Amino acid sequence: MSSTYQIKPAGRHILTIGRDLIKDKYAAIVELVKNSYDADSTNCTVSLQPFEEKIKENDKINIKRGIKVIIRDDGHGMPFETVTDKWMVPSTDDKLHRNKSPNGRIMQGKKGIGRYSASIIGDDLILETVDKNGNLTTLYLIWEDFQNAKFLQDVDILIENKKTNKPSGTEIIIVGNEDHLKEWNEKQLRNLKAELKKLIPPFDKNANEKKENSQDFQINLELGNFPYENYSNTNEVIEPYPLFELFDYRISGAVSKNGTTDLVFENKRTGRPAEKIPPVTIKLNQDPNKDFQSFCGNVKFDFRVFDRDPSSIDALIERGLKDPITGESVGKREARVILDTYNGIGVYREGFRIRPLGDAGYDWLSLDNERVQNPSLRIGSDQIIGFIHIEQEYLSGLEEKSARDGIKETSEYFGLIEISKQVLKELENRRFAYRQKVGLGRSKRKIDNKIETLFDFKDLQSKINKELDSLEIETSKKKKINDLIKSKEERNNLIANELKQIIALYQGQATVGKIINVILHEGRKPLGYFKNQIPMIFEWEKELEESYDHELFEKVLNRLTTIGEQGEIFTKLFAKLDPLSAKRRGKKLDFKIYDVLINVQDIFESELKSQKISVSISCNAAFQIHGWKEDFYYIFTNLLENSIYWLYNYDQNHKKISFNVYEDDNYIVIDYRDNGPGIEKDFIESEIIFEPEFSNKVGGGSGLGLSIAGEAAARNNAKLQAIYSDSGAFFKVVIQRI
Repeated sequence: MSSTYQIKPAGRHILTIGRDLIKDKYAAIVELVKNSYDADSTNCTVSLQPFEEKIKENDKINIKRGIKVIIRDDGHGMPFETVTDKWMVPSTDDKLHRNKSPNGRIMQGKKGIGRYSASIIGDDLILETVDKNGNLTTLYLIWEDFQNAKFLQDVDILIENKKTNKPSGTEIIIVGNEDHLKEWNEKQLRNLKAELKKLIPPFDKNANEKKENSQDFQINLELGNFPYENYSNTNEVIEPYPLFELFDYRISGAVSKNGTTDLVFENKRTGRPAEKIPPVTIKLNQDPNKDFQSFCGNVKFDFRVFDRDPSSIDALIERGLKDPITGESVGKREARVILDTYNGIGVYREGFRIRPLGDAGYDWLSLDNERVQNPSLRIGSDQIIGFIHIEQEYLSGLEEKSARDGIKETSEYFGLIEISKQVLKELENRRFAYRQKVGLGRSKRKIDNKIETLFDFKDLQSKINKELDSLEIETSKKKKINDLIKSKEERNNLIANELKQIIALYQGQATVGKIINVILHEGRKPLGYFKNQIPMIFEWEKELEESYDHELFEKVLNRLTTIGEQGEIFTKLFAKLDPLSAKRRGKKLDFKIYDVLINVQDIFESELKSQKISVSISCNAAFQIHGWKEDFYYIFTNLLENSIYWLYNYDQNHKKISFNVYEDDNYIVIDYRDNGPGIEKDFIESEIIFEPEFSNKVGGGSGLGLSIAGEAAARNNAKLQAIYSDSGAFFKVVIQRI
């Protein structure tokens, strides 16, 4: 026997999509506030009123305590048919299809379940709504009825309708028992206020941008007789969290749906006007083995960053930081508390925040993890107040989770994360360059110079001589003391030279690490061949032992020949890498620079071919240099590796790298160029690109490549210079002949 049947939702289904699905009470209240916005209300009042009632039971008077949570608005209200045919229909797609309210607001609640989240707030619900024609519809819900009912259809809900003189609007009254009242302690009330303040982004009056519709929507918070000093019998308009104008650095603007940037950088500490950042096109990860990333419509950004070292906190206070609530000037401790309270990067759609993105301490961009790896360059989550504005779901692909606890982890979401990091990276690089320039970062002296300073006793010797002269020490004794100092300096200089050699070896190992991928890529094919063919040869060997077969014997010989050829690939690969694998450094020698350039090109031969990058070398094969040959491998390996990376991420039909070597008086000069995106002028002029930790690569590189190359050049009486060019990267290696 066969027949058709219908799914019968259980009575508790309403609680499952409401109380059990929503994250917390704040999220439930926010959902009801959004419904008021959808109703074209100019304001919404959230009222929490504790109550006590005397109840007579069995000739005994009992005190019943509880709380009423009231959400009240002056919107267009709902006709009787809307309540019965839409409000009463779970997961209705009414708002999804309408998309806009009668007054043109983009609908916030499109899943059709937000109203049922009220079941987490209390036990009973009363809905009173008046439409534009003066029809009052009243609905009564007891949430326990749904818990007890076998099927949803078994729950009877009382709905009344009559005429009224009241103005249009909706009021939802949720009544909770004493347990619900106890949940609203001082901390919870403070959190509710914070949630409502963060719901709507602040409006930047100084920016030439359209004011969000949500900023024409006022939220009021009424609190009844709570036993807490700051949260008792109050009535206030909820103002958005302040948009601090006292930031140290700011980046703002937009990234298009195709990834093209339109950004502006500001540095309040310099007093200079805002700087337009040259537009770039962001590349997203398309590796199927990682989180796949897609663009997510047009996105607007406003990131404001605050340095938090003691001197920067002092400067922030001097610029006029005041408590946003009291308006009073603050001290250092209070300044840190304010930054701790307001930090976070919020994501807003049509003017409303998507929780919990933007909560203080909710580091959804993993900024703190990256800052641990590179504290000088990276921004931590406690240093930034940020606002990201995204488009509607059908334009962005960014869909909120039903539990209202963030955005679904789709490729668009991972794309939003990457785009946000790339925007922040533009600020981080400029901040790093500025801090280095004014001495707020690490010293810019090269490692060798630092070591020499450490073991240089000239200043000490001068001071000692002055002291000896003042004490009128005789010349012979003064000479003895100076000889002792000089002897110690000479011994220490030997140690300094050893340290330089050890550092050079470590830098070389870091460079070798960059080409591990080359080894893995080129070695995978021969290894795969060995793995597949050797077992087969052993099988043929057994067959030949049983009976000789000339054809089979030829097959074995053929396979062995091919194995030899594949083994030769390894031999050549290791030969290419041999100059980079020195375990100790020998003496400086004469060598031909052409041989170095050819060998470095050979190391990356496979990758250059796969990326269709052409390399040209113009060099007299007889040119000789005196120095450490491996240092020049480090220089050009790092330059070439960087070019391959940037050319891969750059739309260019004919990708080129060139070496041009020539003589100039007593120097040999090597011009190195590529036709990639190039390097920004400010980064070149400040020489920040040669600083350890600085990296402009997507996802962050090690920040060591150019620093190592610069150190390697300096060890050989040479200089590595970056030259600004609007047609790609341009470096000069100038080598002094001895």
